[in-house]
Amino acid sequence: MPPKPHRVLLDRVSGYADEAAAYMRRRRHLRKPFARVSYPGGRSVDYSSETPEGRELFLAAASAIDIAG
Repeated sequence: MPPKPHRVLLDRVSGYADEAAAYMRRRRHLRKPFARVSYPGGRSVDYSSETPEGRELFLAAASAIDIAG
């Protein structure tokens, strides 16, 4: 007896949802904070929070948030 059509669809959607959840878990685990600075002319540079420049940018951003809050 073949499976009911809605069961096939439900299994397929569940499989996609499981794959998406696993992808998001992996991405969250590997993601590291960074600061992106955009310059005139369209150039942008990413600074990791582990670099001296990145730490300074994060401290400046925290200060700006404290002042605004």
